[in-house]
Amino acid sequence: MSLNAAILFEPDAYLLSEPKLMGRQAAGNSFLRAAVAGRNEQTLYAYTPHQKSAAVFAKLIQTIESTATAQWIPADRLDLLSQIGTLYLPGPGVDAAAKLRLRAGSAAYSLVGVTHTTASHRAMDAITGLLSAPVMPWDALICTSTAVLETVKRLLNAEIETLRWRFGSDIQITLPQLPVIPLGIHCDDFDFTTDNRAAARKAFNIGDDEIVLVFVGRLSFHAKAHPHAMYLAAQEVAKKTGKKITLLQCGWFGNDAIQASFVNGAAHYAPDVRALFVDGRIPESARYSWAGADIFISLSDNIQETFGITPIEAMAAGLPVIVSDWNGYKDTIRDGVDGFRIPTFMPPPNLGENFAKAHEIEMVNYDIYCGLICQTISMSMVALVEKLTILVENPDLRQKMGHAGKTRAKTQFDWRGIYAQYQTLYAELQTLRHAAQQNETWQTKLNAAPRSAVNRLDPFYSFGHYPTKLIQPQTIVALHVNNALENYAALIKNPLFNYATHVLPSETVVEKIVAKLNTQPLTLNALSQQSEIDLGETVLAVAVLTKMDLVRLT
Repeated sequence: MSLNAAILFEPDAYLLSEPKLMGRQAAGNSFLRAAVAGRNEQTLYAYTPHQKSAAVFAKLIQTIESTATAQWIPADRLDLLSQIGTLYLPGPGVDAAAKLRLRAGSAAYSLVGVTHTTASHRAMDAITGLLSAPVMPWDALICTSTAVLETVKRLLNAEIETLRWRFGSDIQITLPQLPVIPLGIHCDDFDFTTDNRAAARKAFNIGDDEIVLVFVGRLSFHAKAHPHAMYLAAQEVAKKTGKKITLLQCGWFGNDAIQASFVNGAAHYAPDVRALFVDGRIPESARYSWAGADIFISLSDNIQETFGITPIEAMAAGLPVIVSDWNGYKDTIRDGVDGFRIPTFMPPPNLGENFAKAHEIEMVNYDIYCGLICQTISMSMVALVEKLTILVENPDLRQKMGHAGKTRAKTQFDWRGIYAQYQTLYAELQTLRHAAQQNETWQTKLNAAPRSAVNRLDPFYSFGHYPTKLIQPQTIVALHVNNALENYAALIKNPLFNYATHVLPSETVVEKIVAKLNTQPLTLNALSQQSEIDLGETVLAVAVLTKMDLVRLT
């Protein structure tokens, strides 16, 4: 087995040039860089139904490293996945991939998915779908934080209870592995010199006496981080300390209305704070934002957030951080060491039923659903102002915390270490899979497994009761026209038929069939044997020729 997995690839999950850039795309692109760096000179494999996507993959990895080589695995070549051993999925869809794997066998290869948001219906369905999907112990769903793992466990436990209520308490549950592996960053991207800092501050016209707070990420009050608390705290600290404070917000807006709300909100709630907005999708602007800042601030209060990559990037840049005590931030930021985590508050269970119902019946869409819940999440303004004041007034502490965070980022969150954890996971899953293949009990279970998902059955079975009769091995086939081959060559060019090239038999096959039928009608079984064509292929070819009225069935 390769130390690397085949990668399920569609550009939307990995390209940073998408018009609506999301965290999952930034994480996917960063993962791909890590895969190139950690490939050990091996070929990287793109698994996709689309040759164009495979070409994008090859170009992308060679942009990362000119010597990297790529190979396309078409979506129907599950046998090639078996040779590699593992398929990496850039999302949580292990359930759907496991159903497809039935066609190759449940022990053919391992599946490794990864969580991003867990709040959407699609993500929740994928997670709870693990319980009814043919997932195996040699599969894994990577949870990027302990907060995500807890959410996944709560969803699974609730679904298990529902299944036991429905089918009885004796149902057997098989789960994939649920390892906690954080997202990684490329720490070298965030090494800045004093000259870099000077150039950045000059580019933004920031003076030496200004304290720069930086927020990096999507600028969305309903789906990322509501800025109200940040504006209020920056204003109070500016008035309290008398310091010149600049709030640099580096990101991108979903639309003009959101942009206006941020710009006007900063002016209204933080009138004594200089507010700068730069487009974080422009690499130079993003680098300047990191290089020129003094303190990073991110007060995430949204349920769609699960990990939060920007606080780690801030640590790699040597910045002390102020973050909300929320989801994945709890794993990454050591309170009082790398910066400060500000306590957060949320209403108790059962009070959110109306939110869930409104979204389920589509009275509100996902964005509004997240935004409504966000309005009920708050944080300790007393602690926020206190901790921000401490950092604004204490440059030595800023330097100390920044240094601690930089060390932590390099040792705990650099992709060189994180990707090695992926490779270790691939190897562990392979060991489990190979052990099952040698285990008699597992072999009995695997041999009894269906060969396709029950909701993806052979259409000739699902709808086999539709026709008057089925074409069978004993069905008799007779040639209807003397020049059948010439007619076939013309018909397959006609728009009525040429759309179906996937099912049209080759002219070579048709020539063999016509040659045998020229002498006499034959049963399909006899036709297959005499033309030396597989019986199934013969049946499908004759079915097409019959539709074209070149042969007729008795």
